[in-house]
Amino acid sequence: MIIPTYNESENIEFLVEKVLNLEPAVDALVVDDNSPDGTGELADNLSEKYKERLFVLHRPGKLGLGTAHREAFKWAMKHGYRQLVTMDADFSHRPEAIPIMLNKLQVADVVIGSRYVRGGQTEGWTLTRKINSWTANFLARRLMGLKTKDCTGAFRAYQTDVLKIVPLEKLRARGYSAHLEVLYYLEKAGARVAEVPITFVNRQKGQSKISVGEVRETLNVLVYYFLFRPMVPAARKGERKLEFFNFTL
Repeated sequence: MIIPTYNESENIEFLVEKVLNLEPAVDALVVDDNSPDGTGELADNLSEKYKERLFVLHRPGKLGLGTAHREAFKWAMKHGYRQLVTMDADFSHRPEAIPIMLNKLQVADVVIGSRYVRGGQTEGWTLTRKINSWTANFLARRLMGLKTKDCTGAFRAYQTDVLKIVPLEKLRARGYSAHLEVLYYLEKAGARVAEVPITFVNRQKGQSKISVGEVRETLNVLVYYFLFRPMVPAARKGERKLEFFNFTL
């Protein structure tokens, strides 16, 4: 489990407890961007309780969700993990969905917790946020050529080996739009993508990290991939046909 954090002291302890008590058992890596509210210290304290199961990466400042995931991917590969799950730390992603995603990962390379397949939904969103999310996903499919219905979601499970397709050092985004870039390379390489429905719940505690800068970066990423269509070596070889699955809970 990869859990990036910035000022999530109100959520991190309860979330870690929920995640580490799941069946099947999982390990967790908290990637903290030097949270001023002490999230990193709370995670360190929890790691003493859950030795060999909870790990903490401390970064010097708020460097962005995309770079946090890149560092976490590299850490997980180095330590021999074969499956990874990424999730937000604010309970927008319900831990109860993790075992279902891991189960579906047995027949896929990537499993996306999707708001936009049958059975998926959001709770607590304003109309403006719904429109923004729908627009971002529509543009991702049109401009980047993606086929996934929920392209922007951060709740994902990966087979670690498939991430070796992604040129992590060449990704342009520092923030949330890195999810679009990772998905672009995986789809173009022929990764088997599955979407399972989730209920995305608006955070109850803490503040949203989405900013005007994040929106601007997303637009830059969309335009770049539309104009330049970076090549993916595995896709040119035609090693595997892209497959999509929709599952119901």
